[in-house]
Amino acid sequence: MRATVIHAPYDIRVEEVPDAAVRHPGDAVVRVLRACICGSDLWAYRGESPRQPGQRIGHEFLGFVEETGSEVAGLRTGDLVVAPFMWSDGTCAYCSEGLYTSCVHGGFWGSVGHDGGQGEAVRVPHADGTLVKLPAEAASDDHLLTALLALSDVMGTGHHAALGAGVREGSTVAVVGDGAVGLCGVLAAKRLGAGRIIALGRHAARTGIAELFGATDVVAERGEAAEAAVRELTGGQGAHAVIEAVGTEQSMRTAVGITRDGGAIGYVGVPHGSGTGLDLGVMFDRNISLRGGVAPVRAYIPELLQDVLSGAIDPAPVFDRGVVLDEVPDGYRAMEDRSALKVIIKP
Repeated sequence: MRATVIHAPYDIRVEEVPDAAVRHPGDAVVRVLRACICGSDLWAYRGESPRQPGQRIGHEFLGFVEETGSEVAGLRTGDLVVAPFMWSDGTCAYCSEGLYTSCVHGGFWGSVGHDGGQGEAVRVPHADGTLVKLPAEAASDDHLLTALLALSDVMGTGHHAALGAGVREGSTVAVVGDGAVGLCGVLAAKRLGAGRIIALGRHAARTGIAELFGATDVVAERGEAAEAAVRELTGGQGAHAVIEAVGTEQSMRTAVGITRDGGAIGYVGVPHGSGTGLDLGVMFDRNISLRGGVAPVRAYIPELLQDVLSGAIDPAPVFDRGVVLDEVPDGYRAMEDRSALKVIIKP
């Protein structure tokens, strides 16, 4: 089969690799119908997140179950399924508490020795605990498939940030980051009843999506100027809830600076760089809470799925470019030069 592999920084290729196959009784093989490129994939692309030459890549996909192991009980051949960005057994102590990302038997797609999502098929360990079935009729609806693909990562991650920030009915929310996760954070905040949503971003196409998703205000400034702008919009107080979806020292410093005293930051930006941007003394004095981390999206898929199917939320607009599998390297280049927000792959 063909799959995307990374050989070195800026060297992404689509190559022939061994076919995905059941190795253990709890495995399933999923034939990929839709996949995509994540902003976090760019850290490996740039060489800032180490990978072995020839390692697979990609962690967001949905498709049809093609084969199941002898112990798989909840799935059958032909089922349409979505995969969260990590596999998990669904039964360990962490999974039982909804923290699927800490599963003692869990792992990431594309890790050494495992298939990545950007390929023709994927072997799924612990299939019963990992995969979520989708309505069969969704397979014939291209827009719906696109929206459902967002459940594999970015919609659930944006929701996790909104929960961490304590978004509630009528609250004022600020979102730092105009990537797909930040935009889904806007959508999640709107879903949770936020009264005002301030999106921080300077790219018109992206802030346009933020407004479509429910942002009431846009702040294009950065750094101290952004802090001043948010405080002006909020009568000098800042936002009750701040979503941090970038992961740099500067973005976290901005998040702290625009949080209202007694407010909270939900952070989901993958940390990178030399510092954290956190001053615990400032946070202590101002009673600012911090909660977040890697999102256990498997816990959120069932409830978010119902809202996507009903049309209550539609994250599909975060995908602004489509490629076929052979064009995946072009998709990486487009996301790296910011001519694309999020690239969907149709193998």
